Amino acid sequence: MKATPAAAPRPSRSRVRTTSIAAFVVLAALVPTTAAATGTQEVEAELPYVCALPSGQLPATVRVSAEFPERARAGEAFTPSGVTTTVRLPAEAVADLAAPDAAEVRAATRLDVGVAQNTATATATWRGTAEPVALPETGPLTLVATGDVPSVAGRGDGDLTFSAGALAIDLALGAAEGAATDAATADPGSLTVDCTLAEDAPERGLLATVLVGTGAPGASGAPSSPDPAGTSGAPDDGQPDGTGEPRPEGQSERSPKVLENGGAPDRDDVPPCRYDEQHPPTDVSLNAYITGYANVNKMKGAAYLPPSCVLIEQGLPEPGPPDPDYLIFDTVSYADLHYEERKQTPPFEATFLSFDFAPVKATMMMEQTGPMRIDSRMKIRLSDFTTITDTYVRAPLVLRVLDLEVNGTPLDVGSGCRTRTSLTSKDPDPAHFPGDHLVLYGRGEQTVGLPATGYLLLSGGALSGEMSVPAFTGCGSDGEDLDRLLTASVSGPGNFVKQVQGQTCAIAAPVFPSPENEGQCTEDLQPYEIPVAER
Repeated sequence: MKATPAAAPRPSRSRVRTTSIAAFVVLAALVPTTAAATGTQEVEAELPYVCALPSGQLPATVRVSAEFPERARAGEAFTPSGVTTTVRLPAEAVADLAAPDAAEVRAATRLDVGVAQNTATATATWRGTAEPVALPETGPLTLVATGDVPSVAGRGDGDLTFSAGALAIDLALGAAEGAATDAATADPGSLTVDCTLAEDAPERGLLATVLVGTGAPGASGAPSSPDPAGTSGAPDDGQPDGTGEPRPEGQSERSPKVLENGGAPDRDDVPPCRYDEQHPPTDVSLNAYITGYANVNKMKGAAYLPPSCVLIEQGLPEPGPPDPDYLIFDTVSYADLHYEERKQTPPFEATFLSFDFAPVKATMMMEQTGPMRIDSRMKIRLSDFTTITDTYVRAPLVLRVLDLEVNGTPLDVGSGCRTRTSLTSKDPDPAHFPGDHLVLYGRGEQTVGLPATGYLLLSGGALSGEMSVPAFTGCGSDGEDLDRLLTASVSGPGNFVKQVQGQTCAIAAPVFPSPENEGQCTEDLQPYEIPVAER
């Protein structure tokens, strides 16, 4: 069988995702947000599940923790925060994961959460990623996944309930440290485990209840106005639901609104993202916007990176190592940041609290100091042609500080204030990829006839990783040394990073908006989609 990747059709925007620009959410690392607002309820529910593993149906325990508001106005969107899904698989499940050279496992979770208000229902998917953990020699395996979840808005007055449903766990096995790292042994295997809520789960998996409307802060107390079409609540597929948007298929007329991406920024608020005479496109050129968040451990908060432009040269797939169960293809692509003819993000301003009390406002940018490499391995399962794609993005990125203000007083950081080296991550293959660089990882999966999930190469998605921020150098002027201030405030290891890439625009074969297709490119060949950061 011979693959002809150049002739492959470009997937629709139904979330066929790419892996190219993951490296910048890190820029947000200096801008943590403040603590959670008051009026929240902390939820921790421990629920029994039954998981389908190769050895059979096995019991598992899933603990879901999150913070919800106690109340909300009708139509007001809110996002559960601090969402953590902890899965405890029994010892028998560990045996199912055994493979030659396997020593650790990386997990991603997808929890279906039912959202209901009165008689209306909707479903949200809570996604999480877990740090790699060692496979235990004996006993159970515990996986702790964190991630962002969609926002939700109640349509009218009444309790809004959240209940746990089906859970899918994507498991990728990692080779033991020091094991052979050639292509044939670098990937011990992967497995997706489907779990269902046990019949004896308390309160049918209820996680939280949020009061919406009457009695909520700012509410008038009066009942919401009836729908123009009456109050029967009967579905009317394809018609607006009062918000000016078509209802998703399968939702009833006044279903709670699940906002997977929130609201995108206006195009006027993002920098241009197009090829030009200095950067002419090729037949494999793509461009896209990226945005994201990063944790700053020292600040006990998260930071935001506004949309930035990346230009991508997509590689051609090459046959991977032989496998009796899969067709495997490896692809290497390269990407560059692009802002005002330089390999950098646009400057952005952010405010945070240093040492928990001193307000600091900084203007920063990320500068790319070497090639940004994207390695994707696509595995096509021969039994059902399901496609699984694992992607690693490696980018050397230095953080520059342009302006700094502490407690309202400007401090002259000079023209050379930056991190000593690139932001760094632990690379899964250091022998082949030495040096300082950021590493972000994403996995995508697509079953024939179904929309893709996760992160694939063409239409973007979320990638994540962990980084260390190096010490700062060159900060200050007129004899004033600010290196220590910035290093003490920000530098350090263990900062979780999550980036979202939007749909790419293929310059050689642009897809413009039409009644038949969602737009991938604007008329001047910029990315049509401006993504929204996810916490």
